[in-house]
Amino acid sequence: MASVLLHTTDLSVTMTAEAAKRLLDRGDGDAALLYLALLRRHGTVQPRALAGELRWDKGRIEAAEETLRALGLIAPAEAAIPEPADERPAYQRDDVARRLDGSAEFRSLVTEVEKKLGKKLTTPDVGVLLGLNDYLGLPADVIYLLVSHCAQRVQRRYGEGRRPAMRQIEKEGYAWARMGIDTQRAAAEYLKNYAHRQETLPAYMHALQLGDRMPVASEEKYLTAWQEWGFAPEAVALAYDKTVMKCHELKWPYCNGILKKWHEKGLHTVAEIESENRPAKPRETGKKPVDDAWNYV
Repeated sequence: MASVLLHTTDLSVTMTAEAAKRLLDRGDGDAALLYLALLRRHGTVQPRALAGELRWDKGRIEAAEETLRALGLIAPAEAAIPEPADERPAYQRDDVARRLDGSAEFRSLVTEVEKKLGKKLTTPDVGVLLGLNDYLGLPADVIYLLVSHCAQRVQRRYGEGRRPAMRQIEKEGYAWARMGIDTQRAAAEYLKNYAHRQETLPAYMHALQLGDRMPVASEEKYLTAWQEWGFAPEAVALAYDKTVMKCHELKWPYCNGILKKWHEKGLHTVAEIESENRPAKPRETGKKPVDDAWNYV
């Protein structure tokens, strides 16, 4: 009897009988499709990388992935999304051409990114966008917000006309993926908070006696961390004074160490810090108390 299957001369995708039985018994079509897609890639990509190929949203692919994990057909979830240099697909010209031909949404994304960056994207450039979409599962609208955010950040720091490199955009995309920023709503919330942090940076720079200049990238990392820990500029000013008293100048790591210890103790406001470190009242011994009100560390 002739086979009812078409394209039987193509490269095979092999599934064990046990895997087929588990999938059939479960009766979950999405899990079966995801498993076939993983087999087609020989299990060399994370399930989330197939969101673009399957045209599924995050919730759908996560549900299918969880089913496969429960069936014992895929390994446990990774603790974190890797850095681009550690693990990312190497998209070739054919991969890029196939996605451009097969997805109007992706073609539109490439066009809009070219307008935003003011240049024609090369095949490797488009490969970066494909990786964000296909490997990380970021939707096209989120990727465009990501690119716009990177462009605005570079222009603000280096001036009009400067544009971010695709490597910068890729690294920021991986950071967004690790933070779970994969919807327009999540991106909008993140960008709102980011804008607020940027507005408050001058107050922190003044607290550190650094004048009106913008912080460089390494300085901004410290300031962002201190903001996320819950320190207002006034509290940072206390840490700055303590740092200068010890080091005779601003030492960022030393100042960060002070703030980190306060954070670990749950001390964030000036009142909390001063109350915690205020010396206890001396006993009635007639001796003059030692003034160690600045012993914050």
